[in-house]
Amino acid sequence: MARLTKKQKEAAAKIEPNKAYSVAEASALIKEITSVKFDASVDLAIRLNVDPRKANQMVRGVVTLPHGTGKDVKVLALVTPDKEAEAKEAGADYVGLDEYLDKIKGGWTDVDVIVTMPSVMGKLGPLGRILGPRGLMPNPKTGTVTMDVAKAVSDVKAGKIDFKVDKTGIVHAAIGKASFDAEKIAGNARELLTTLVKLKPQAAKGIYIKSIFMSSTMSPGVQVDTKRFTEQ
Repeated sequence: MARLTKKQKEAAAKIEPNKAYSVAEASALIKEITSVKFDASVDLAIRLNVDPRKANQMVRGVVTLPHGTGKDVKVLALVTPDKEAEAKEAGADYVGLDEYLDKIKGGWTDVDVIVTMPSVMGKLGPLGRILGPRGLMPNPKTGTVTMDVAKAVSDVKAGKIDFKVDKTGIVHAAIGKASFDAEKIAGNARELLTTLVKLKPQAAKGIYIKSIFMSSTMSPGVQVDTKRFTEQ
């Protein structure tokens, strides 16, 4: 078993065993126990009482974090020439079509989000084996396949993220940076959690949210009270 470093032991000692914290308490504690020298990401791991193998229990959605992600999101807009100007004005980092399709075929995927138009999706189909495993395939449900390209790009740049329950029933999402004020971390966390509640499948019975843990890069997880996460 790996031995804990001095800083890891100090961080773990600040977390009360078996205590479930409010979102505000957890956000403040995460800032206190984060000791890495870079600006660590703050993440939520939410275990849901669903069976993702059943289509009627799949949970997937989008949320715009009120305080952004703290990350410079690189956006590729795969659009026809008539839409290039609005994509560039909205802040897309890369804009074009055939030349970028060729780059992707060659293995290039150095972007975080791809936005495109319905008429272009047919060209993206053959690239599914490259884009799919990296979570880059545009999807109408997440707002990344649309005629309103400018809005899609600006939303992503402003902090819009998509999330999806994994095969073990857990939703993982980055909700900010450790450099954020605790109030901003908490605000982003509440926005994600309240959005998740609204997406509860009708087929999901019993307690929907089984557990919530907040952590930063290389920090221990802090348990969040599943009954108090809407508290200010």
